[in-house]
Amino acid sequence: MFEKSLYDLIRGLRHHKGNEREYIQESLRECRKEIRTNDIDLKATALLKLTYLEMFGYDMSWASFNVLEVMSSPKYLEKRVGYLAAVQSFRPDTEVLMLAENLLKKDLTSPTPTTISLPLVAIPHVINPSMANSLLSDLLPRLTHSHPAIRKKTIVTLYRLALVYPETLRPAWPKIKERLQDENEDPSVTAAIVNVVCELGWRRPQDFLPLAPRLFDLLVQGGNNWMGIKIIKLFATLTPLEPRLVKKLLPPLTTIIKTTPAMSLLYECINGIVQGGILESIEGTAEGDEIARLCVGKLRGMLVVEGDPNLKYVALLAFQKIVTSHPYLVSLHQDVILECVDDADISIRMRALDLVAGMVNGENLVPLVERLLRQLQSAPIVSTVDDPANDRGDFHGVEPRADSEDEEAEESLRREKRNNQPPPLPEDYRLSVMTNILDMCSRDIYANINDFEWYIGVLVQLVSVCPAVKISVSGHASGASMVDQDISYRVGQELLNVAVRVKAMRAEAALAAQSLVMVDKRDQLFPASGNGGQGVLESAAWIVGEYAQELSNPNTVINSLLHASTTLLPSHILAVYLQAILKVFAVLAGNEQISWTPERRQTISLMMARIVYFLEPLVTHPSIEVQERAVEYIELMRLASEAANGQNPSSDEFVDPPLLLTQAIPSLFMGMELNPVAPGAQKKVPIPDDLDLDHPINPNLQSLLRQANQDFHVDFDDDDVYEFYYKKSGPEVRVETAAQRLEVPESQSTSYQQADETDYLDPDTLARKRAERRDRYKDDPFYIGSGSEAVSRSSTPLHNILKNNNGDELDIDSIPIMDLQLSSSGGDSSAQTRQPHDVASSSKPRRRRFDIVGDETIDTDSSSDARRSSRPDTLNKSKGKKSLLQVDSSGLGALSLEGECPPDAEQREAEERALREVERLRLEMQRAAERIHAKDLPDEGMVVRRKKKRGKGGMPETEKEVGKEEGEGVGVVKKKKKKKSKKAEEGVDADGRIEETEPAVKPKKRKKRVVDLGPEVPV
Repeated sequence: MFEKSLYDLIRGLRHHKGNEREYIQESLRECRKEIRTNDIDLKATALLKLTYLEMFGYDMSWASFNVLEVMSSPKYLEKRVGYLAAVQSFRPDTEVLMLAENLLKKDLTSPTPTTISLPLVAIPHVINPSMANSLLSDLLPRLTHSHPAIRKKTIVTLYRLALVYPETLRPAWPKIKERLQDENEDPSVTAAIVNVVCELGWRRPQDFLPLAPRLFDLLVQGGNNWMGIKIIKLFATLTPLEPRLVKKLLPPLTTIIKTTPAMSLLYECINGIVQGGILESIEGTAEGDEIARLCVGKLRGMLVVEGDPNLKYVALLAFQKIVTSHPYLVSLHQDVILECVDDADISIRMRALDLVAGMVNGENLVPLVERLLRQLQSAPIVSTVDDPANDRGDFHGVEPRADSEDEEAEESLRREKRNNQPPPLPEDYRLSVMTNILDMCSRDIYANINDFEWYIGVLVQLVSVCPAVKISVSGHASGASMVDQDISYRVGQELLNVAVRVKAMRAEAALAAQSLVMVDKRDQLFPASGNGGQGVLESAAWIVGEYAQELSNPNTVINSLLHASTTLLPSHILAVYLQAILKVFAVLAGNEQISWTPERRQTISLMMARIVYFLEPLVTHPSIEVQERAVEYIELMRLASEAANGQNPSSDEFVDPPLLLTQAIPSLFMGMELNPVAPGAQKKVPIPDDLDLDHPINPNLQSLLRQANQDFHVDFDDDDVYEFYYKKSGPEVRVETAAQRLEVPESQSTSYQQADETDYLDPDTLARKRAERRDRYKDDPFYIGSGSEAVSRSSTPLHNILKNNNGDELDIDSIPIMDLQLSSSGGDSSAQTRQPHDVASSSKPRRRRFDIVGDETIDTDSSSDARRSSRPDTLNKSKGKKSLLQVDSSGLGALSLEGECPPDAEQREAEERALREVERLRLEMQRAAERIHAKDLPDEGMVVRRKKKRGKGGMPETEKEVGKEEGEGVGVVKKKKKKKSKKAEEGVDADGRIEETEPAVKPKKRKKRVVDLGPEVPV
């Protein structure tokens, strides 16, 4: 069916529902035929249909030349269709643009305003650098056109030219400035100029400072809100350069804030006051506080407006800029800000969350964190499947409705439905909430926290709302770093940080870690499904191991650590678990005040057997660190088991436990206290002056290696160690432990304190040394003697006093603890008795001072490394704007509109001159290389002989001999110079250099004379 018009094409598309593609292909074939005809009306109609189909994604670049034909039509309607198609399909690299340049120039000089408007609208879409310089001379006269619309469009077109080719702005700027200074100019033209100046001002604001008086007058006059918005934005970039503008701008901006009903202008005034540094410059004065309170009050009104989420969003953005300088004013409106945290719009919630993190202080930290915690615990998790029950949108869909002819298509909205269920929280929002909670609490090394017990409880509650983490095939969390992806690692690090830094809260932190490690509490403290919160186990296991003496029930803890599910944990967590097992065991078995009874030996032996049984399968674990720790701890447990079995227990008298259990194993994990270290402390360690990494540690290394190789080739037949490690007698080999190989005879004492002095000392000397040792260590509480030494040492004067007053059995735990209220002003000095385990349950003061350990560093003056930023950087640095026209405008930043060229422009010109000079030298070298040189030409040159011409008197007129002399390179020219033009024919150029090897005249058989390139020699 032959389509005649665009209207018929659209109706045909509606009638061919389901097979639109076939219909469009047929229409494209028809348009190809129509556009090749000579009828300009039919060609314009076909081009209009192609333009419509191009909006559906069908290419029409093949019709570029036909577009140019329609653009050149004398009829305005057809010309308008051509320009529309050019805007739609032409690009700066279209080939026919070279042909369209003259057409654009012609239409720009048309006397009809409607015709002039067509190229002015099309040029910004198709301009390229070469066209910009060519069309500038035709655009500048249009700035003085009698029609305001032409002047306005010309200004916008010149700005587009400046983006493509910045040098075009320099000759156009004086005329644009003249139009702006004209008070009788049309308001639409003035608004266009202000728009262009605002776009140029953020790149080089110093060039626009002379325009400040005129812009201030336009701001005061008002009348155009959009122009006022642009002027305020421009002044925000000018006030940092001219501080005197602050006092000048405050009265009109305050008046606009108080009187304007336009929310957009109100927001831009507040934003300009904050962004331009006006609020910061008057901070601390009465006027500054008044302006800040006025801005915050207006923003609160924008937040409480219902039904307009855009106002809420921009108000939160302005609040976020003010909170950096006036956090106390913003915190006064935390009620409406917290309402935005529960908003259905996720973007509003994110902005409100950032604002909450910026306005926190020591007084409002607890309510803010508890509000966010309630949101995490009560709101459901969003799912990928659309659940109608969680649909909180204003509308539930769009129902299209139209008649059978599709003449008038309408859309009706469903009836609004709402539910009372909280909005679902996406996983990234949950992570943002948890991250902000941790940042707010840990800011400035816990400067805002007054109750660390509350903070530990918050950390435990955060574990239950941690989202699950995806696990890869290798068993690790997907991503570059699990710590960055799993928020539970951050929660564990905060718990560990409190335990290390706040010594007064180590017991509470250890109890919290104990509850997290215990298997029977996993269902209560961890998420019901998934692996969320698993990362906190690493820090919790470290805490229960490092501060095992603070645990209330270490037996339950070690049972949880040895649980079968522990082997399923990731390798880095499992490695910490292994070390925590040994630390807790050292606390349980290392009490030297308890006698070595059969019950205790049996309990500890069973515990060591359980540890060995748990560690044996981990010897073949894929992680090398887990393997190493498992092997080491198995051997250590076997040695401890041998020591426990070798120590005879007794139920009647006090027997010291084995020293391996009470001193050797605990000494592996006890020593200097672990303190936090500043992140930059390692970089500040000075390098020793005498450190030479190139100097060998042992100069005889090569000889030692050769000796080791020679020692290796020895007879190992009688070597038991070689036999044990390298030879296997059969499939069943009983592995001998290190303790069995080092077992001493039964007649020898098993005490670690007794040396083998009996082998080489006589009895008198041995008795004297024992007496000296006993006198030296008689007051040492850590020295355990053997036999009579232990009995004599146990009776000290203090022990005798306590034994006489309290009997043989002294129960220190039964002594009541007196709580003296020394700080009370009253005279009631009655003490309250408390049991040892009831201390934590007593009433605590509301505010408590804590000593927080700072980071250790070498340079104590640079405390900024140890402290985090006091406030999040809510005011981001200004980013480079990107033009909406998707054009690189970086060249405008180096373009100066006033005075001389900036140094970078001069440098650029110098570079261009240098490049031209290099190109000239390169061409000269290329020409010299292309010249023809004679073979075997000597360095000093050769003589070129010319034919002698006889004059009337029979004497030769001239004879020219040319050569080349080293160091001078100057040819010898004799007598007349009027025949220099013949040098090119005879092989000599203007500099006397040879260009041809064959002489022009055939040489005669005569004796040649060689002329030196020195003084003249007659021929």
